[in-house]
Amino acid sequence: MGTIATAAIGGLSGCGFQPLNARQDDGGSVSANLSTVRIEPLRDRVGQQMHNFLRDRLNPQGQPVSPSYRLAVQLTESLSELGVRRDETATRANLRIDAKFSLFDFGGGEALFSGSSSSTTSYDILENPFATTVSEEDARDRALGEVADDIQTRLSIYFSST
Repeated sequence: MGTIATAAIGGLSGCGFQPLNARQDDGGSVSANLSTVRIEPLRDRVGQQMHNFLRDRLNPQGQPVSPSYRLAVQLTESLSELGVRRDETATRANLRIDAKFSLFDFGGGEALFSGSSSSTTSYDILENPFATTVSEEDARDRALGEVADDIQTRLSIYFSST
C-alpha cells in the first residue's frame, strides 16, 4: 500500500504539481512574499476585524518593516432576514460579507492583482436580544475569517505563479 502511495505522489511531480508554499525557482517562497504585504487600514470595527484576520494570515510575525506590496480591501456587509413568523418577526438571518481587494507594488500605483471574495453565514434571531447580538457577532467573525482565508489563498496562488 505504501508503494502505491509513493508512486502516486511521484507521478504528481511529473505533471508539474508542486506544493503552494514550496520554495520557488528564485529561492523565495510564497510565505516570504506574503510576509512583505502591508495591509492598508480599513475603516470601522468590521474593517479592523478584517485587518486583524488578514494580518494573522499574511504577516504572522507582525507588519513588515520594509514592505514590498500593499493590499487594499473594501468591505460591504448586508443582512437579510429569513424565517418569518406569523407575527412577521424574523427567526433567522443571513449575513453576507463582500470584499474587493487589490495588491499593489508598494511604490507603484497600478494594481498587480485584483479580485473579490464573499461569504454568507446564518444565525438565529432569538427572543433574548443579547443572545441575538452574540449570534450575529459570531456569524460576522466566521464570514470575515472565510473571506480572509480566501484572500490569502488567492494571493498565494498569485505569488506562486509569478
